[in-house]
Order: sequence, then C-alpha cells, then structure tokens
Amino acid sequence: MGNIKLFESKKVRSHWDEEKEIWYFSVIDVIEILTDSSRPRKYWSALKTKLIEEGSELSHKLGQLKMEAEDGKMRETDVADTQTLLRIIQSIPSPNAEPFKQWLAKVGYERMQEINDPSQSIDRARENWQKLGRSEKWIQQRMTGQETRNKLTDYWKESGVEKDDEFALLTNIIHEEWTGLSVKKHKNLKGLKSQNLRDHMSEAELIFTALAELSTRQIAETDEAKGLHQNAKASKKGGTIAKDARLNLEEQTGKKVVTGENFLAPIKRIKKLK
Repeated sequence: MGNIKLFESKKVRSHWDEEKEIWYFSVIDVIEILTDSSRPRKYWSALKTKLIEEGSELSHKLGQLKMEAEDGKMRETDVADTQTLLRIIQSIPSPNAEPFKQWLAKVGYERMQEINDPSQSIDRARENWQKLGRSEKWIQQRMTGQETRNKLTDYWKESGVEKDDEFALLTNIIHEEWTGLSVKKHKNLKGLKSQNLRDHMSEAELIFTALAELSTRQIAETDEAKGLHQNAKASKKGGTIAKDARLNLEEQTGKKVVTGENFLAPIKRIKKLK
C-alpha cells in the first residue's frame, strides 16, 4: 500500500507492508528533509559510501520499491524501515533529527491504531488536508471521490485486473476520455511534479472524476467485464458519460471545468508560516 506522509508539510513517500506490518520510507525524501539539500540523491550516495567504508551493514538492510517520482513515473528508489532509518538519521547532523524521530514513532503508533480502527485513517487524511488549507466542502468531495475510486478498484481486482500498470492504464483511459488530457498532461497543466493530481483538483474536477469512475464501475458490472481488455472498454464508456456532462456544463456556463489551478501557493504559504 503506497502512501504520502507529511512531516511539517513536506512529503515522505511511504509504503505499508501488510504481511510484515512494517512501514518503509523513501530514504531520498528523508535526506531532503533533514539536510535541506538541493541534491539529496548525491548526498545520500556519498553517505551510503561512507557508511559502507566504515563497515556498516546498512546496505544489506535497505530495500528498493517503485514509488512515484517527480516526473510522475514509477521508479525504484531506496527505502528503509523505521529501525534502519533511525540508524541513517544518526549519521546526519540536522536540527530536524529529533523532531523527525518523534514523527517516525507517531506514524508507527498511528498505523497500529488504524489497523484496530480503520475510521482513524480517514480522520487523519481529513486532518492533513485541513493543515494544507483545504475547505471542508473540498475535503468532503475529495473523500467521497476516494470512496468511489476504491469501489472501482475493488471491482477491477475481482475481475482479474491485478498489476499496478494495468490499474494506471485503465485510470488513464477514464481520465483522458472525460478531460481530453492524459493524467500526465493534466498534471503538467497544473504545474505538478510528484504531487497527487487529485489533491490539486478543483471541486468540479473532483465531481466529474467521481462521475466518470462511478459510471465506469456500473457499466463494467452491467457488462460483467472481465480482464484488462473488457474493463478498458467500460472505462472508455464511463469516461464518455462524464465528458458529455462536462461539455454540457461548459456550454451553459462558459467556464472550463479542467484548468491549471492548483493548491501549490497555499502550501508554500503554510511552509513560510512554520
């Protein structure tokens, strides 16, 4: 399960291993936070070499996972569990070291709570969006859209779609059909890199995305779509329903639904206030 965790409004790409019940964190993201380096990859490469030369067995405890990079593509990156990450932090002189250790402990504790009470994960997501300056109306729409998305992906899994790249392909078919843009081009329009596109959608964009995904699921269920090919057909049909609704609304209002607006400016202001 992939995640983006926030440390003082800065992202940390994370992955929860359901089987081992362990968090894995992107080492590069942590290095960037602790050092404020403009070249965290170079810093990490030098530090890793230094630790190996010192006889550290750290390299054997690192893993690699595919995580979304700044260009929006899934790329392999070094990850570490909490224990290994604490060892890395000890080797980095940083005023953020102690607060980050406390944050790691909090993330681990919260995950245990969420396993016992899944509703808490929803509450934390709401809290994070509130910290980033989102309105209650936007948050409600974002969460409703996520529930719609989850029901669609559940259907895909049940109908034989399993690989991450197949999920991405179907998602892109829906998105491109209703917006006229691929997910990547939509992110480029908004000036986004590693940020989640949905977290920067307007209320209207969220609503039409939900309509497209709801329509896709209901069509797939009606057609009893199985596998990638049949679900791709259903995805195109679902996206078309949202596209027709979008074009109708744009004709009535004279306003574009899909825009380059994002929430980057509010995020930057929040960082300056901290």
